[in-house]
Order: sequence, then C-alpha cells, then structure tokens
Amino acid sequence: MKYHVSLRNRTHIIDVEGGTVTVDGERLAAHWAQIPGTPLIQLLLGKESWTVACQQLDEAGRRWALGAAGERFELDVQDDRSKQIEALTGQGRRPAPGGVVKAPMPGLVVRVEVTVGQEVEAGAGLVVVEAMKMENELRAPQRGVVQQIHVTAGERVEKGAPLVTLSAKPSQPSG
Repeated sequence: MKYHVSLRNRTHIIDVEGGTVTVDGERLAAHWAQIPGTPLIQLLLGKESWTVACQQLDEAGRRWALGAAGERFELDVQDDRSKQIEALTGQGRRPAPGGVVKAPMPGLVVRVEVTVGQEVEAGAGLVVVEAMKMENELRAPQRGVVQQIHVTAGERVEKGAPLVTLSAKPSQPSG
C-alpha cells in the first residue's frame, strides 16, 4: 500500500509491502510492534531501532503526532487511492479558517509562544506542552490571528483542552 506523508512542508512517498518499506525510493527492511498498554511502537527500520510515541489526531486517521528521539512531529497521511480520487474530483482537503488548537494529550504547559492579536503563519509555534518527558510544540494549522489564549505556562492540561483560538487572517485591503 502506498502512502503520501506530509511532514514539515514536504511530502514523502512511502510504499509498505510485507516486511519492507520504500521511502522516497529507498527500500528498507521494516518491522514494528506495539508496546502493550502504551501509545509506543518499537520500530526497526533498516539497521536502526526507534521507540516512537504515536497519537492519532483526527477521526479519519489522516493527522498523526509522532514523538521520537525527544522531538515531536505532526504529519498528514493519505493513502494513494484517496489521493487519486481527490485529484480526479478536485476535492482536496482544505483546513477551515480559524479554529481552536487543542491539547493532543495530557501534559504541562511549558510556554506560550504567541500573544492575543498576533498574526501567525501556518506551522508557527503556539504553545509548548510537556508530555511523556518530551516537549511538544503545537503549531498553527493554517494562517490566522490569535484570538484567545486559554492557558498559561505552568498549567496542567487534559487531552482535548483548548489552548489557543485562531481566527481567519483578515484579507489585505486593496489599494
């Protein structure tokens, strides 16, 4: 099965077939196992071994957060068939303007990186939450203006707690 994985403004083609995975044309042996009772996966990719924290961020299974080697990554995953259907129908996924950025897991707010009224670009850091001994920088899903900040540094949050509310970025006046 072929997947299109978007990470840090770059899309990678990943083809999973049996015990191998091909990432951007490089074929590697791959094995993984869930660590029971945890959100952790033990991954053997080529000659490297990784313990990866894995969290699904949406009900469709297209948005994921992964934690590995002390870093957190958010990525979009789309199978090849869905991608082809979207291309044929012209119905690509577009994020709704504005919205609330929520805590993906329980944790401690380490710092808030924005202020009310600040304009942010897609991918800009908003809030850093420490969870499972990793600092997770939560980023803006799209351009917008910080409308409200719901948390302060040092505050504990539960999964799904609102952190920052963004409104759609106003269009530039013409003239």
